[in-house]
Amino acid sequence: MTIVAVFNQKGGVGKTTTALNLAAALARRGRHPSGIDLDPQAQFGAIVGVTARSGDESIFSTFQRNRPLRDLIQESACGISIIPSHAELSKVDALFGKGYNAINKLNTSLQVEKSENMTKPWLIDCCPMVGVLSLNAIFASDGLIVPISADHLSVKGALQIRKTLNALEKVLKRRVNRRYLLTRFDARRRMAREILMIAEKEFGADVCRTLISENVSLAESPAVNKTIFEHAPNSRGAQDYDALLDELLADGFIE
Repeated sequence: MTIVAVFNQKGGVGKTTTALNLAAALARRGRHPSGIDLDPQAQFGAIVGVTARSGDESIFSTFQRNRPLRDLIQESACGISIIPSHAELSKVDALFGKGYNAINKLNTSLQVEKSENMTKPWLIDCCPMVGVLSLNAIFASDGLIVPISADHLSVKGALQIRKTLNALEKVLKRRVNRRYLLTRFDARRRMAREILMIAEKEFGADVCRTLISENVSLAESPAVNKTIFEHAPNSRGAQDYDALLDELLADGFIE
């Protein structure tokens, strides 16, 4: 069972797009992935029709009253099991503080699930800020994907995440495995090529070889509440996310 979180402190970098379409690529291969929407904006689940009518039906309930994750899972039409988010999730920092028990809550719950099913992959869509929710995802994950859209602010967000991960190593007693993924990439643009060079210089072998190209179909798919594989299965976007999964499976990032 591999647990992968998708996080960048900069919004608009393809975070939810990556979490959703990577999960969809796994579902197409019969891997039965589960997703956790850890962003109070609740887009990950909503795109594929999975919503929570109240905080108690969402991942917030795990933090508030220790509900098992399996009780909160809803099935989507695209084959991804999703635990939805809710606006109440934004209260987590204020309600439960930032102590070790608060930031290790999701990890504890996922370890219970791991004991029940050792093969199911989990994808966590994080909120775009460092706080209790994103720290929960980092503590729980076996690997972290950091999407970097082809702009300088996105790279700065990734550099800040590296500092956070380095600082957490003493607490976690391990190095968090990570991959930096270039998104919205257009090789015709000089800035895109510059961002790729900066990423390769800063992050070396942790940069994914797969690049997610700027693609109209990828931009359209959330508007029609579909994954890229449902909306445009032959598009460049679908090909890119399929190639990303191939890469992550081949190097053992996802088992």
